[in-house]
Amino acid sequence: MNIDIKANKEEFLELLRSTKRDGIEDVITDLENLGFFSAPASAGHHLNVEGGLVLHSINTCKAALAVWEAMKPLEPSLQTEVSRDSLIIASLLHDVCKADIYVRSVKKRRNVLGQWEDTEGYKVSYKEFPMGHGEKSVIQLLCSGLDMTDAEMLAIRWHMGAWGINMNSYEDQRCYDTARALYPLVSIVQTADGLAASIMERTAEDADNA
Repeated sequence: MNIDIKANKEEFLELLRSTKRDGIEDVITDLENLGFFSAPASAGHHLNVEGGLVLHSINTCKAALAVWEAMKPLEPSLQTEVSRDSLIIASLLHDVCKADIYVRSVKKRRNVLGQWEDTEGYKVSYKEFPMGHGEKSVIQLLCSGLDMTDAEMLAIRWHMGAWGINMNSYEDQRCYDTARALYPLVSIVQTADGLAASIMERTAEDADNA
């Protein structure tokens, strides 16, 4: 897959800066230093190529805005409960935790003839800051000085939905359920993340391997 890294970065920054949120420029600087703009979105699944993380973030943002617009006629309270700026902040920045976990490597992969061959890819390492997933994104953004609402922090923290819950933890389960009940933004970002990865970013190879 060919990704226009420069164009995607410009679109990402334009969306992020449109919020005019305090701390945005410091966040951008830290994302640059972490390698966010060149990182893949995954090691072996959706958009596992250079620049994939930015494209996934943009796709999640577009999906979140589309869900929000489509839901407002069905639930008018979303007009006031969820702001466009909050959607952009939470969806664009939900995966900043991935910026420093992918390391280039050589993997074995079957080619079209069914033969194993070496191919460039990524492996995962949590050595830089082993703080989890959604919670790591929230902490990194706060450390960068971003001013976030409770809804935005919780939407980022729980964007993985049930996959981000320790099922042995009653506290995790209650916190997740409570966050979704209090803030519609949580459900919108979670839904948008899934739509981006499973629909907007699916490939013919994904279908063949299903």
